[in-house]
Amino acid sequence: MSETNDFILDIQHVTKEFPGVVALTDVSIPVKKGTIHGICGENGAGKSTLMKILAGVYPFDSFQGRILYNGEELRFERDSIRQAIEKGIAIVYQELALIPLMTVGENIYLGREPSTSGIINWNKLYHETQGVLDEYHLSISPTAVVTNLGVGQQQIVEIAKALSESAKVLILDEPTSALTEAEVEILMGILAHLKERGVTCIYISHKVEEFFRITDSITVLRDGGVVGTLATKEASYERIISMMVGREMRERFPIGNRKPGEVILEVRNLSVDSPYQAGKRSVKDVSFSVRKGEILGIAGLMGSGRSELVTTIFGEYGQNRSGEILFEGAPVVIDSAREAMENGISLVPEDRKRMGLVVDQSILKNMSLPNLERFSGFLSINRNAELNACESMATYLAIKTPSLLALVNSLSGGNQQKVVIAKWLMSEPKVLILDEPTRGIDVGAKFEIYKLMNKLAEEGVAIVLVSSELPEILGMSDRILVMHEGECAGIVDRSDATQEKLMAMATGLLAAATSEVK
Repeated sequence: MSETNDFILDIQHVTKEFPGVVALTDVSIPVKKGTIHGICGENGAGKSTLMKILAGVYPFDSFQGRILYNGEELRFERDSIRQAIEKGIAIVYQELALIPLMTVGENIYLGREPSTSGIINWNKLYHETQGVLDEYHLSISPTAVVTNLGVGQQQIVEIAKALSESAKVLILDEPTSALTEAEVEILMGILAHLKERGVTCIYISHKVEEFFRITDSITVLRDGGVVGTLATKEASYERIISMMVGREMRERFPIGNRKPGEVILEVRNLSVDSPYQAGKRSVKDVSFSVRKGEILGIAGLMGSGRSELVTTIFGEYGQNRSGEILFEGAPVVIDSAREAMENGISLVPEDRKRMGLVVDQSILKNMSLPNLERFSGFLSINRNAELNACESMATYLAIKTPSLLALVNSLSGGNQQKVVIAKWLMSEPKVLILDEPTRGIDVGAKFEIYKLMNKLAEEGVAIVLVSSELPEILGMSDRILVMHEGECAGIVDRSDATQEKLMAMATGLLAAATSEVK
């Protein structure tokens, strides 16, 4: 064992309880100075709770055990996030905490703006912001308004904000969940640069492969306790997964027994204009079909029109739509989510917080909301039927919660996603569109979602899977439609698809012959 002064953080026997839930049990993790320490585990394993303790969200008297920082015990008082930052501990949360209508510079220096006699020095603020962005090669304007940035760029701004605090310990919670491959490469470069400067990073991710790119050691949590800590060079993907889920997983993508049947949904020459940018066509002349019992994957780079395409089909996007949608062979007009549901089409949206959930309402109300007609009687809702249906679906999807009456925002990100999937499964769709269904979900929960997709397809449900993860697209799809700049670059069978081919199509370097089945 190294001497204590080798560790910038030494977490010792930490236990944290909430009403009815033990979040952490006797957790001990030493973190060496100047290293990148990975922490992984399934949803509900305790990762976020531990990080909030380190970042001062939970005060020292709310948990048992102690945390040493540079050899001295951390004793944060209540509302002590600023105290943690002053100590040099900064955290970038998975859920963005930026002010949308403020500029990049205003967000980065919010609460600590350079000023003279109480007057903000805007030139200095933007000059210093530009310095931070330049140091880490971040190509974002300091005067850009955050709401005009993509989700990936907003994540980069969050990281820049933490770096501007001169952090000695930087905690990153799912930092790549919304980043493009190019942005991931930028982040990896930033972390390598920080390591060279002696900054310690704690890196939390569900993407296990990322640990092998950047970390020095990996700690695995399960059910609130430490399973073990390994040097990254001594670990393997299979060993980490086995430690996370408590069992050996022999396959990453379960093999289904799907037998695609007749075409149920057909899209012909669909085009739509952006409602946010005048003159921009988000989807251009796209045609495809999907069969009963088939999983059709939709791949493409961020901004390629994937989400715009499926949200248009669901009746909730765009202006000046043209083209034709056929459902079970008959033309349909879908101008709202309600009309889509009436036609047997459901959509699990990409952004669960903004479009999929009412976060200040209960799990029960969120799950039943689109399905109230099932439980409605004369001037009232059959509460017993509602509760029974929701409990059955929560059990089916293994949603971890002490009660369906708990607020959705009390759940982990993965369990929130399960609530979104549950409410749309309750509508018994014939076509289920899943837009990034496993974003922010741990590997064990992903496997359960994949098994669910296979089960639904085997029962005849047509599934459209939108994903930015090419291994997921290749592992789960029967055919793959690739989008490029709003257009269909081609449709290929899984047997003919490779990551290299799909990426070449997504970047416009390769146009594949469309293998459509009518």
